[in-house]
Amino acid sequence: MRDEVKAAVEAILFMRGERVGTDELVEILDVPMPELRDIMRELIAEYFQPGRGLQIVPVDDGYLMCTKKEYSDILARAARPIRRRLSQAALETLALIAYRQPITRAEIEKIRGVKVDRVINNLLERGLIEEVGVKDTVGKPILYGTTAEFLRLYGLTSLKDLPPLEE
Repeated sequence: MRDEVKAAVEAILFMRGERVGTDELVEILDVPMPELRDIMRELIAEYFQPGRGLQIVPVDDGYLMCTKKEYSDILARAARPIRRRLSQAALETLALIAYRQPITRAEIEKIRGVKVDRVINNLLERGLIEEVGVKDTVGKPILYGTTAEFLRLYGLTSLKDLPPLEE
């Protein structure tokens, strides 16, 4: 039974290609949370063994299947993805959102001193930020926060891994 659950977890994580929450895995697999956590610890250890190109990483109370960092050079040669770099404005806006989330567009514009409509739309399209709610003030402005894709792209397991801000 345990091996079947492990295989099912592998299949789910592989198929999704993005973070899958622990609660969702419990629901899909119909396995108690403590048992799932034990199984995930075993799977993570199994994938940690040398000679494996993949790993399972805990991310924000969920899990993600991804490649190991030591194979990044080989993967770069194999895939040759077209990388569109983020502009300085996009990086500054993304940093503001990451450190101050949830934050509104107006709050970002007040800090940066410029309009950020286009930058916000770009970050939304790339899946680095998302709408996380509305602020309980006049006009109900949209609140933005970072996504699991942001964490994955920057190699973070949670927002607690962000480097500390300098004073």
